[in-house]
Amino acid sequence: MIDPDGFRPNVGIILMRPDGRVFWARRVRRDGWQFPQGGMNSDETPLEAMYRELREETGLLPDHVDVLGATPGWLRYRLPQRAVRRNERQVCIGQKQVWFLLQMLGEESDLRLDLTETPEFDHWRWVDFWYPVDHVVMFKRGVYARALRHLAPLARGVAGAQAVPQAGLLRTGESHARGRARHRSRPRNPAEQRPAGDN
Repeated sequence: MIDPDGFRPNVGIILMRPDGRVFWARRVRRDGWQFPQGGMNSDETPLEAMYRELREETGLLPDHVDVLGATPGWLRYRLPQRAVRRNERQVCIGQKQVWFLLQMLGEESDLRLDLTETPEFDHWRWVDFWYPVDHVVMFKRGVYARALRHLAPLARGVAGAQAVPQAGLLRTGESHARGRARHRSRPRNPAEQRPAGDN
């Protein structure tokens, strides 16, 4: 499902421990690390898609997490030209995402990366809240910075200012992408809406 502008609706998941450290995972057969994320089905709200992706990619159930908040509008990023498949009927040029901040309530033993036949990740670890902005693949750095910046106050309310410092609110990745961003988030909150109503 791709919107008329060429963006695929998607959800992103920032899974945080009470100490402010976040779940950071390595993609299978690749050297890239990222947050869990995945596409939405046409009959799903972002919240429904988030819980499905959470289960598929981390093994966690709704009882294992507390939803602290979500970004209020779609955050977009463009794929690099080499990743755009021009021979398909609908060309996808990037993702438009709703990002969720979840607090981990379960045990680390609840985390499972092998629940599907094609796992997304093969390894994970906990990292400082702002670490992903400087370590995710370059074309995602702007959207990571915007999502983390928006959700940082909620994270700080749980973990405290020392774990989620103000100094991280503006990072290199965001300033690098700012000049190139052609699609900004919309003011309304799509977290409970099905994607068909947004286009």
